[in-house]
Amino acid sequence: MRFPGKRKTKHYFPVTDSGRISFDTDFSRKENIYLVGIDQLLVDIEVEVDEEFLEKYGIIKGESCVLPNDIVEEIYQSLAKENRIIGEYAGGAIGNTLHNYSILSDDKSVALGTICKNIHVGDYAFKYICTTSSKVDFSHLQPKEGNMARAMCFLTPDRERSFAIGKGIMNELSSEYVPEHIVAGASSLLISTYLLRDESSPLFNATMKALEIAKKANVPVILSLGTSSLVEEKRDFFLKIVKDYVSILAMNEQEASALFNETDPLLAGEKSLDYVDMTLLTVGKRGLYICAYVDESMARETKDMIHTKSIPEYNKYEYSRAMKKSKCSNPIKIYTHINPYMGGPGEIKNTNGAGDAALAALLHDISANFYHRELVPNSPKHESDFLTYSSIHQVCKYANRVSYEVLKQNSPRLYQGLPTKEKSLEESYWDL
Repeated sequence: MRFPGKRKTKHYFPVTDSGRISFDTDFSRKENIYLVGIDQLLVDIEVEVDEEFLEKYGIIKGESCVLPNDIVEEIYQSLAKENRIIGEYAGGAIGNTLHNYSILSDDKSVALGTICKNIHVGDYAFKYICTTSSKVDFSHLQPKEGNMARAMCFLTPDRERSFAIGKGIMNELSSEYVPEHIVAGASSLLISTYLLRDESSPLFNATMKALEIAKKANVPVILSLGTSSLVEEKRDFFLKIVKDYVSILAMNEQEASALFNETDPLLAGEKSLDYVDMTLLTVGKRGLYICAYVDESMARETKDMIHTKSIPEYNKYEYSRAMKKSKCSNPIKIYTHINPYMGGPGEIKNTNGAGDAALAALLHDISANFYHRELVPNSPKHESDFLTYSSIHQVCKYANRVSYEVLKQNSPRLYQGLPTKEKSLEESYWDL
């Protein structure tokens, strides 16, 4: 699938020639644009349960919790005997996003994390690698003795998702396995709040090291908020992390409310811009918002209908490209919103991964901008230091369309077989 837009072919992803790809990536080559993500590598196991089951194990409906590995194994074995396991997939919010990004761009991303030292055919680590895009670079993972982490995704009859995590080795990433030259050369660094849950874990220190490297190298940091209960628990800590390191926030309305004490999603997005340069805010059946900054001299008015919600005429400048606030002489806040593509799929079996898919589309646009700036630095496209290649309105449509692809399938990741049978994702994109 090409990057959406009526652009010259040389600016599409992938940026390298088609054909076989080398096992070893030369990160020093100028055209090698890549995204780096740190993740707790895990396998998603989806099961159907009733609410009594959640109560039995003390799992709060709609939330995520950590359970001892033996309890997770007990749950897994009992549900397997009852034939209630829907499927097992490579998972993790960051892992999903890296995979989706590489599918969309048909180009490289780099995963940092821990994986089993000894991998056997058919085990969880084997399944994780086999079901992840081959263009996600695993060569910098840290091998560890132990079991792969597992995330049990419990689907109740109302299709609400609840999670129980068996940690395994997922928090054992050592700081020495965070390569400075890889992080410093990335188009962006992607992390989640889950990485910062346990301040005593090696993973916490490794993530903080990566944040310092990214800050020093001026690499945009994208933070996915994870789950609202964790955000509420460590609200002040995460606000400081966001203020000190983060350029872009990705969150849903519950997480936004927990972090900014604001139930109105548009107002929560406005508050987020006091801390970051750009926000992707998903609101379930009501679609998604993108909130950002642009310099007043670079602002472009929409040609669509202007809407008023909690912010009057909030989408007036949605045809503008996002910029870092620090690069604006006279920064103004800009917003755009889109309802679900075609109203959403007729049947949604699982919403797991839809937000990760939307974020992958946004990161694809940011990387395209990074690539074009490296390739044609004197282009009028870069007369100002923009974050995105496209307007936030266009990025919003792209993110929405990619989310739809995930929602209509029972998997948190895009299939590696894109384009779809009916139409390519790009062709459908232009039907919007």
